[in-house]
This record gives sequence, structure tokens and C-alpha cells, in this order.
Amino acid sequence: MISSVRGLVLSTVGSTAVLEVGGVGLAVQVTPTTALGLRHGSEARLLTTLLVREDSLTLYGFATADELSVFELLVGVTGVGPKSALGVLAVLTPNQVAQAVAAEDDAVFRKVSGIGPKTAKLIILSLAGKVVVSAVDGAPRTRRPAVASPAASVQAALIGLGWSERVAEEAVRETLAEAAEPDLIGVAALLRLVLARLGPAHQASEDRQ
Repeated sequence: MISSVRGLVLSTVGSTAVLEVGGVGLAVQVTPTTALGLRHGSEARLLTTLLVREDSLTLYGFATADELSVFELLVGVTGVGPKSALGVLAVLTPNQVAQAVAAEDDAVFRKVSGIGPKTAKLIILSLAGKVVVSAVDGAPRTRRPAVASPAASVQAALIGLGWSERVAEEAVRETLAEAAEPDLIGVAALLRLVLARLGPAHQASEDRQ
């Protein structure tokens, strides 16, 4: 998995940006907004996800973690391909996606090419509870999407599996502290690392408390 790329911007044509990384030009699919923020000849860093198909390997890049998280959630919805998911982020910010999901407003998704009424409703149902709008610095009028972080998701999973809140929080914190790039660890990878740290013996100890 390629979690991020950093390199010299060689070109931006339409939704494709080419970054030179270690002497290799990588084509990355981006939103128009991200493309506009890239300057030819300047260094850029993009958070990325690699989608593997039978006949292709396509890298998608994003300026923020929220955009990447929303994209990954969207491509997990039945009927939403990567092109449509990128199309959603081309017309809606992560904040607007979260607001639409919270309001159950599927109309905004129907405006995206390739997304029909049924798929738009599926997006609302699939993303419910996964993206939320929250206040920032105590100011309700300034809101942004709070896509559940990997740490929060793993803590919730551990508690559901029987560990106490204290143990779950400590295990996640210690695992992230030891990780080389904690900001780039996804939910599945983090959960595996934490479970390996806790082990069955730790679970048995918790069960006796």
C-alpha cells in the first residue's frame, strides 16, 4: 500500500498529477481543487490510496486526511466506483458530505455524474455514523466532518471485544507511540498491531477482573 507520496510536480492535466518520486514519475488521480493547489516544479506531498483492479493499478491522491477518509468510505459503497467517489469530492467538501449524510439529503449526491437515486440513498445509509459534523473550538457555526479516527475506531472495537476502556486506550496510545508513521496507519493495521500487543493472556486477565 502506498500511503503517501512526496515529490516534484512534473505536470497537472485535468484530474491527473504527475509527481517525480525517486526518479520515477507517478501519475496520481486528484480532485480539481487539489490539482489547482499543485505548482509545476514545486515539491508536493499527497496522502494516497492505491486501488488495484484486474487490469490496472491506480493511485488516488488527496491534500487532507478528511478527503482521503471520505473517498475510501465512498468507494466502499455498492455502486460507487473511484471515478464517482472522486467526482463527489470534486463538487463537495468533506464537510458538505458529512452535512448531507447527517441531514439525509441524498439530492446533493445525485448531482454527481454517474450517481443515480438508488446509489445516492445507499451513500446516505452506508456513511451514516461514519462521518459526523462537529463543532470546532466550541463554535457550533464553524463545523467540519469528524471522520472517526483509526485510534477511536480501534478503541471502540476493543471495548466491544471485552477489554476495559482504560486498557483499550493505553494499548492504542502505546502502539501509536511506537509506530514509525502513526498518522498513516489505518484501522485494520492498527487493530492487528494492538491485538498482537494485548494477546490472549491479557484478555484472560481482563476477564478475571
